[in-house]
Amino acid sequence: MSASDSDIPAAALAREHASMPGDESKVKVLVVCLGNICRSPLAEAVLKHAAAQRGLGDRVEVDSAGTAAYHTGEEPDVRTVQVCKENKIPIDHLARAVKPRDFLEFNYILAADRQNLSNLTRMKPKGATAIVKLFGEYGDGKVIDDPYYGGMHGFQKAYEQCLSYSNGFLDAVVGETPKAHGKKAGQL
Repeated sequence: MSASDSDIPAAALAREHASMPGDESKVKVLVVCLGNICRSPLAEAVLKHAAAQRGLGDRVEVDSAGTAAYHTGEEPDVRTVQVCKENKIPIDHLARAVKPRDFLEFNYILAADRQNLSNLTRMKPKGATAIVKLFGEYGDGKVIDDPYYGGMHGFQKAYEQCLSYSNGFLDAVVGETPKAHGKKAGQL
């Protein structure tokens, strides 16, 4: 691609996905933060749930990883699990680091913030097929701040952003809105 993946508008991404090789009926998404215990497993759980609520669970595959291997093999932060439980979102994940093959196996790699986006861009091997973007580009363009050193308010805010960006992603890439399935925008 001549432009960086983060410069491509969401509508163009949908067209781009349509031309990707592989299983055309399945969109594979990897959500990435630093340690893979707070933001990215939350985003993974929310995006999976949003897809399932739209009847797209068999068409959207979601995983998460970290650009650093600090917490490999660990469960998500207890506050991530708590905010998922409070919002009736199932979560089941063990932390892992991003691997070079992820850039070939996933259609989209979505970063929680600009530092991780930069790290992913540096890690992206030549010939990689994944579209690497800031997750927030499917919403208000903001980053998901790391809530690790704060309280529950930060985790709730991260949840709300993940919900908004998940719906924006599904609208743009899969092209099916919640309304089509009897839901109002922003509602799971």
